[in-house]
Amino acid sequence: MQNLNAIIEKTVTQLGYELVDFELQNRGRLLRVFIDRPEGISIDDCVLISNQIGNVLAVENDFDYDRLEVSSPGLDRVLKKAADFAKFIGQEASVKLRLAVDGRKNFVGTIVAVTDENLDFQVDGKPYQFNLQQIEKARLVPKY
Repeated sequence: MQNLNAIIEKTVTQLGYELVDFELQNRGRLLRVFIDRPEGISIDDCVLISNQIGNVLAVENDFDYDRLEVSSPGLDRVLKKAADFAKFIGQEASVKLRLAVDGRKNFVGTIVAVTDENLDFQVDGKPYQFNLQQIEKARLVPKY
């Protein structure tokens, strides 16, 4: 059985999109996929990706689900990989750590720099450096 993440990522990238994230809910019955590309995402893009993923999973026949949803990542986009953070240098993000730093796990600040292993982050003028492996969740903070 091929890895579900690999199947979805290959399908999405072959069509010229970026796989931002995917999640399984309701004990695997709902598969939610978040895609992006520089010019943004339309309903037609979501339909295209949904149809393609549905076809690929039907052929692979190794994952059973009831509902598939495909959408843009939204204004509060999830940040997971070093490349995600690098793309949004200078923007505000919220970061939740696995282990507390300075007595806290939740930080809201500006993405300053990123390497393959570390995130340089500034919170209220104070610099922090977090190992990417220690980040439990990170999202952009929407600007309205």
